Formats: sequence, structure tokens, C-alpha cells
Amino acid sequence: MHLGTESTGGLIDLPVAREAATGYPLVPSSSLKGSLRDKARNAFNKTEVEALFGEQDKAGGIAVTDARLLLLPVRSLTSHYVWVTCPYMLERLQRDMKLVGKQVNLKIESPKDGQVFAASTGKLLLEELTLETDERTELIQNSARVIAPLIGHESVRNRLEGQLVIVSNNRMAYFATYCLTVRARNQLNETTKISENLWYEETLPPDSLFYFSLIQRPDRQGSVEQAVKLFDGDPYLQVGGNETMGQGWCAISLYEEGE
Repeated sequence: MHLGTESTGGLIDLPVAREAATGYPLVPSSSLKGSLRDKARNAFNKTEVEALFGEQDKAGGIAVTDARLLLLPVRSLTSHYVWVTCPYMLERLQRDMKLVGKQVNLKIESPKDGQVFAASTGKLLLEELTLETDERTELIQNSARVIAPLIGHESVRNRLEGQLVIVSNNRMAYFATYCLTVRARNQLNETTKISENLWYEETLPPDSLFYFSLIQRPDRQGSVEQAVKLFDGDPYLQVGGNETMGQGWCAISLYEEGE
């Protein structure tokens, strides 16, 4: 998925959108709301769409938050790839859950910078970093139980516990900054096939996990329930650029009551 910002003048011409304070990739609420509105145009009539998402001079019935990063796939040189999260991300998830009236019991512990919490032992090589594994099976199981309902595919939920690791906040900042995919894009002259424009584009890796909230206005009862109907039988949403290249397809999962 590519949710770009303006060129920074650095080595990457089109970086992804990031939070200013943390540097974590994010999906801006404006992009999400636009994608949801496009999907709604194919499912609802014009009046229903405007009631949900608003008009130029009138607010809609729901607010859409930014989608925040929770699990980032990182290449491992000693195993299958792992999903990396950190204490700050888990703490933020717990706070955001409380905002929408859901209480989750997350145990949050902080590893040292050269350490990683996992459900196994030994050394773990993530990109070029060697981290000492501290086996915290109960902690990983607790985190996986809370995160799993955010994942739509059962097969992915089943392997979450074995691939989930918790690193320090400092190490997470490193992975989120330097371990995303960078692709070279090239525009060729149709006749001579000589390069006319070469640029580098940053994208979010497949199997990244983000979460966002739909918050209902007090005077618009039933708006969230109406919005959720968008995904009945079709749990997918295209977000960001390069749609014709197959990028930006997200599987949307509803965090159900009682889970």
C-alpha cells in the first residue's frame, strides 16, 4: 500500500505518510474516509451516503480516525518473518479501545533495546540487528488474544502467536523508519525506450496490521451500524494510490463485542 506525501528531497522521492512525533507509518483519516465513501456510493443511495459522510456544508453521522500501525512485518534471517510491535503501540491500542467503550486487559512490559520478547528462545536476527530473545510465552499469548480479533483471516490468526514479537520503543522506531519496501519506478519513452523519469517509492509491506475507529455522533444513532453494512459479504477496501497496479487492498475486520 502506498499513501504518499510530497517529495522530501531525500533518497526516496515518494515516502509514505507518517506520524510527526513517532515516525510510524499511518493511514490518514482523510484517505480512509474517501475510500469508505467511494465504497458506499456503490452500496447506498446518495441520501444515505451524505448522511454518513456529510456534505460540503453539513457534517456526516460518523467520524473516521487515522488508521494506526499495530503490527509491522519484519524480515528475519533466522526464521520466517515476524510481526513486530512495541509497548507504546500496545498501550495506545488499549487507550483507543477505551475511547470506543471496549475494555481490554493487556499486559505491557518493556524489553531492553538489545532484547526481544517472544514465545521462543535464542537469538533473533531482524534485518541487520541481532536481538537476544527473552521467552515470555504468557505475555505473547495475552497480546495475541487481544490482537487476533482485528485480523480477518483465521489462518493468519492461527499463526499470530508464533510470529509475534515485542521490541523496545527505540527498536520499533528503527524498524518503522528503515524497514519498509522501497521500489524503483521508471517511465520510458514509448519510441526509444529510454528512461524519461526514474523515481523511488516507499510502500507498506503486505500483512501490515493497522486499526481505526468509527465514532458515531450522538445525534445520529445507527450511523456506525449502517457503515458496517458496507462490508457484508465484501470485506475489502482499496486505500491509497496505484490501484491499477493492485496496490492498497485491505481486508477489513470488525472488532466484535465480546471478543
